[in-house]
Amino acid sequence: TELPEKLDAILARHEAQPRGLCLEITESAIMDDPARAQTILERLAQRGFELSIDDFGTGYSSLAYLKRLPVHELKIDKSFVMAMQTDSNDAKIVRSTIDLAHNLGLAVVAEGVENAAILEGLAKLGCDEAQGFHFAKPLPVDAFTAWVAQHASARDHADAAS
Repeated sequence: TELPEKLDAILARHEAQPRGLCLEITESAIMDDPARAQTILERLAQRGFELSIDDFGTGYSSLAYLKRLPVHELKIDKSFVMAMQTDSNDAKIVRSTIDLAHNLGLAVVAEGVENAAILEGLAKLGCDEAQGFHFAKPLPVDAFTAWVAQHASARDHADAAS
């Protein structure tokens, strides 16, 4: 059984919909067998899954494949994001990747956001989403649920005050 069928079975067992999931595939996994990856990703996209290319920029991907893959977002690898304040070449790579993705109609997620200055720089570049230790370290489910509730409550209080 291939991945799409396995995911169909899991969704059926949990009575869940694919639109609530974003599946990430690493750039290197795509390039190991691009034709097979494209076929599987097309089947997943037809089922309604959101698809993301993880660690973008660290492999040897071809723009020819990128334009044909049914993906919704690119995740910029943290190695570029974390150094964008101190390395002008990394800053150019981040900016160019955001522009490229947006021009292809893709959302962009920056990995490795470790401080407010990086987050501010990404916002100025039009990055759509960010993740990293600046927000929280990886959490077990119970701690994550509490973290979400705490931040939702704080946001609700801030919205009510304005």
